[in-house]
Amino acid sequence: MLQIDVNEGETVEARRVRVASLVREQAGADLVVLPELWTTGAFAYEEFGGGAEPLDGPTHDVMAKAARDAGVWLHAGSIPERDPDGPLYNTSLVFSPSGDLAAVYRKIHRFGFDRGEAVLMGAGEDLVTVRLPDTRLGLATCYDLRFPELFRGLVDAGAETLVVPAGWPERRRAHWTLLAQARAVENQAFVLACGTAGSHAGVPQAGHSIVVDPWGEVLAQAGPGEEVLTVDFDPGRVAVTRDRFPALKDRMLGLAPPRR
Repeated sequence: MLQIDVNEGETVEARRVRVASLVREQAGADLVVLPELWTTGAFAYEEFGGGAEPLDGPTHDVMAKAARDAGVWLHAGSIPERDPDGPLYNTSLVFSPSGDLAAVYRKIHRFGFDRGEAVLMGAGEDLVTVRLPDTRLGLATCYDLRFPELFRGLVDAGAETLVVPAGWPERRRAHWTLLAQARAVENQAFVLACGTAGSHAGVPQAGHSIVVDPWGEVLAQAGPGEEVLTVDFDPGRVAVTRDRFPALKDRMLGLAPPRR
């Protein structure tokens, strides 16, 4: 996980080049994860319109090439997406090791309480998972972390590893760690929550990206500054945990049809 410092003195173009270089340095990894809205900053609301781009825009091109060069699966965080037929979206892009766009997720829960992102961007409608060789990712973004029903839906769709890029503020850092662990425990899944460092429009960022296992144990956690957080884990532990402690089988509300 690449915990990027979104430095307001750095141009978006320079940051793309720098982040692409960091991705290439992770050659040999299975999966690389970037934070939410690392091109503009999650709280830089006035930058959303000018920084918005289509799905096949410059961030797509640079990240696709970086994934291909490194030979990794790349969750490229999220960008402000400009849909030519609709509103702006907070949109995550996932690339395969060949550089193909494997998945797109538009953030469902927008933060702001009728301000900021909540009024500037449209809400996504689709739960998104993507199959990797050894696990199925379930995609969510930042504020989504507060809504457990979204993660239940991802688990019902087969997710075993929940990936949450974020631009989480420092003043609510305790919630960040607590919620990441809660989502892991209740869904018996790995949680990879990747935040940003630095400051977005004067809002200090929490950093402290975190990897949590299906039992709620913290496998690794970053500090407050820019950092590359590397962790090895066995995706097979999801099935083992769910088999040894089959709590998901006892759900009484919102049961999904059995998967065949």
